[in-house]
Amino acid sequence: MKKTMIVMMAMGAIAFQAKAQDSKLYIKGGYNLANISVSKDGGIEESNALSSFHAGFMADLPVGEGALSFQPGLLFSGKGAKWQSGSETDQNYIKATTSPKYIEIPLNLVVNIPLVDKESKFFVGGGGYAAMGIAGKNKTEGKFIGVAFESEDKIEFSNDDPTTTGTEENGGLGMMKRFDLGLNGTAGFAFKNVMVSVNYGHGLTKINSGGDNSSDDKNKNRVWSLSLGLSL
Repeated sequence: MKKTMIVMMAMGAIAFQAKAQDSKLYIKGGYNLANISVSKDGGIEESNALSSFHAGFMADLPVGEGALSFQPGLLFSGKGAKWQSGSETDQNYIKATTSPKYIEIPLNLVVNIPLVDKESKFFVGGGGYAAMGIAGKNKTEGKFIGVAFESEDKIEFSNDDPTTTGTEENGGLGMMKRFDLGLNGTAGFAFKNVMVSVNYGHGLTKINSGGDNSSDDKNKNRVWSLSLGLSL
């Protein structure tokens, strides 16, 4: 109930701002191509990419004379990755998928470039995001010496405070950190009542419980998104 109240208050704040600023509030959704970094320099394995989705609300609030806009949002977003060792035709193989679901708040500042009809614009910019894990599953399947096995478990989240360093609260084996922080890049087109955009989310917080946020970029979320928004 507490989480639901927080979400409702955030949605109300976005809607109030959009109305107060004579701006637009969009209902938006689309496709996520999620992954998790596997190397210390932030690299990913392309074959590990996981298809998911996002849905929620986003406001477009002009700043000053409209050359800039502030775009806060409230989204339900799927992230994660998959990996596989061996082939299904082998005597031994394993395939695993982790698919956490987050409530995410992106906060982007964008530059607007008007198009010929002056009612449409191209925008590009970036900012940051904060996300809280609320659900998800870990799935594993494979074969061992020709004998098939399969399991599916709910993701357990650690409530570690992401602002602390050197100490982790409520960590545990197999748990995922509940809170994720990162950077955004975004670009798209806004027409009279429709918005189309692409976004890249670059996680800065290690998602594995028991992992510190050292200088390397291993075990962090990486998500490309393609969105369609309809103004309310």
